[in-house]
Amino acid sequence: MDKNTQGIAYMQEQKYEEAAKLFNDVIEENPIDPLGYINFGNLLLHLKEYERAKRFFNKALELDNNSATAYYGLGNLYFEQSQFEHAITNFQKAEQLGLNEADVYFMLGLSFMNQEQFKLSLPYLLRASELNHEDDDILFQYGLALAQSNILNDAKQVFLDVLKLNPNHSDAYYNLGVIELFNENMEDALNCFNKALGIQPDHLLAANGKKNVESLLKENSNE
Repeated sequence: MDKNTQGIAYMQEQKYEEAAKLFNDVIEENPIDPLGYINFGNLLLHLKEYERAKRFFNKALELDNNSATAYYGLGNLYFEQSQFEHAITNFQKAEQLGLNEADVYFMLGLSFMNQEQFKLSLPYLLRASELNHEDDDILFQYGLALAQSNILNDAKQVFLDVLKLNPNHSDAYYNLGVIELFNENMEDALNCFNKALGIQPDHLLAANGKKNVESLLKENSNE
């Protein structure tokens, strides 16, 4: 196992000092290879040392202006600081340079969602779900973007697909409840909110949804 690979393994084990030492060794041994700088930048980003991380990613790009992973690192850095326009620019650059992975499309979709540009997020989240169809979080965010774009029938099917992957996804049940409520299917909405609360008893939105539906059902029964 080379030092870069070992350093990444140390990061995953939360052995950050050991990882930093190895990445520093890589840079000293081969100062013109951008990979050491990118890995060190990712470590610093994980530790929320944003300015230092930015310097390492930029150094990598000085050495190789076509380094897709360096642009992806910068995208993550800007995303973590809620600078979503800069995040989008860097994620798109990473994609253009050939980093066509689910994580890139997912982060692009999330960046657009955080700017409330839900329709713009849709193709990226769809592509991410196609590339990693076992990830319930990616699929759930795609469902949210559809719902926010008022494409409710498609959103409903996506949330049902999320529940096939993860039957204990309380937020999927909650959002199904909202869709059923919007469609005036009160009993179905109540059932979804109850299922969300059965999984997560402190789900405040589901509790509020249940309360509202029960009030509406009571009003209807009194008419």
